[in-house]
Amino acid sequence: MERVDVAIVGGGPAGMAAAHAAASDGAEALVLEKGVPRADRETLGPDSTDAAGILDYWVEIMDIHPEEFPDDVLVQHLDRAEFIGPTESCTLTSTGIDADYEHFGYTFNRARFDDWLRERAEAAGATYRVGVRVRGVDSDPAATGGDEPRHTIHTADGDDIGADFLVLADGPQRTVTNAVLDDYLPDETAASKRLAAPTANHIAYQEYRRFPEEVFAELNTAIKFWWGHMPGHTAYPWVFPNDNRVCRVGLTMPIGLDLDAVDDRGDYPLIHPDDESIPDGATYIRRLLERVWGDEYDIETDFPLVEDRGKRDGTETYSISSTRPIESPVDAGIAVAGGAMGTTSAFHEGGDHVAVRAGAIAGELAAGGDLSAYNDRWKDAIGDELLRNVTFADLCREYDPDDWDRTFATVREMLTARGPTLFTPSALKSGFAGAKVYYSYKKRKRQFKRNGYVQLTADEYVY
Repeated sequence: MERVDVAIVGGGPAGMAAAHAAASDGAEALVLEKGVPRADRETLGPDSTDAAGILDYWVEIMDIHPEEFPDDVLVQHLDRAEFIGPTESCTLTSTGIDADYEHFGYTFNRARFDDWLRERAEAAGATYRVGVRVRGVDSDPAATGGDEPRHTIHTADGDDIGADFLVLADGPQRTVTNAVLDDYLPDETAASKRLAAPTANHIAYQEYRRFPEEVFAELNTAIKFWWGHMPGHTAYPWVFPNDNRVCRVGLTMPIGLDLDAVDDRGDYPLIHPDDESIPDGATYIRRLLERVWGDEYDIETDFPLVEDRGKRDGTETYSISSTRPIESPVDAGIAVAGGAMGTTSAFHEGGDHVAVRAGAIAGELAAGGDLSAYNDRWKDAIGDELLRNVTFADLCREYDPDDWDRTFATVREMLTARGPTLFTPSALKSGFAGAKVYYSYKKRKRQFKRNGYVQLTADEYVY
């Protein structure tokens, strides 16, 4: 049986960061990636589907500066984020969080970013295998690295691989993760029930479209979000600029939402009176483009799909974790990182920065022969960011279109009073409405900090 120090399931940002860190510290690290085909990649690789934007302070969280990238990874520097409600809007030109990165943020080619992370890990000595499906994992928590491995990974090809440490980074669908965690949880609290994709994830869909030159020139340094336009908790469309006048136009929404259960459905601009169910992603995007630019342009002619990008024919569908993060069964020599851990945010969908950082911590500790500090280390490194995301997502859980309009009007007043940043005491200068938003956020954040923002804690695992 093949034997390695660290086996990593999943070759996305978290998995490759773990492999790089482990190999850099002298461990024999092996990445197993099932691989998916993409129009913008010649070979199989990780899913590589994401909104793929990084804000200024995320650069420090990820601990990788874009100066390290090859030229084809970063595609646009950003100077603002625009939040658009049905009738109100606001624009942020600063995140309000100290950062050394000189721009508001950047967008990047996610498939090329993943390829670079793989190249970086392989250069450090890690082994990457694509086209390998993990069928199951047998673990012996009592084993400590002697003649018998602590973990035996079984592949669909019939191979067995022994590893002393296991990093689970198979994304928000958690195909392997849930099965492994179930071995350490009682049936009534099984991960396969609590973290099942239909209840624990949102579904996202995006298209790559080439924009008219004058439209792209106006938005090529901005990321745009439309809140309150479609029903569902943290459901929203976006436009992110790429290169060569191409933008990613996408959306995220809960899985299985029943339109009949939506109150005041007529208030949502992207819902039409004759809709009998929630529209599919392509319909939502067409309606958004028509609403914003349809008066001046023919959408299909002037905003054509770019068919050599994305997964297939310029489109892609993928899931993101929409619940709170989980802790890992570190006493069994297992670390869960990235989307499988729940680091993607239901509020803004981003997660690459925290996935990379968590993966790097897992790989470093595994190479050192002791994962026991992993849950504390990732909290120290990315806990504030995850707490912010959980707080924002919970704060707007019941928002309807009017709530978003009121919020954006208030935020605009707060920005006028304070400048381009939010959620500081100076924002109270904008009056009662600003104070209410500020104190609601602080109160909810304190509650999560006091009661915990992790949905599956380490003390729930049974060994």
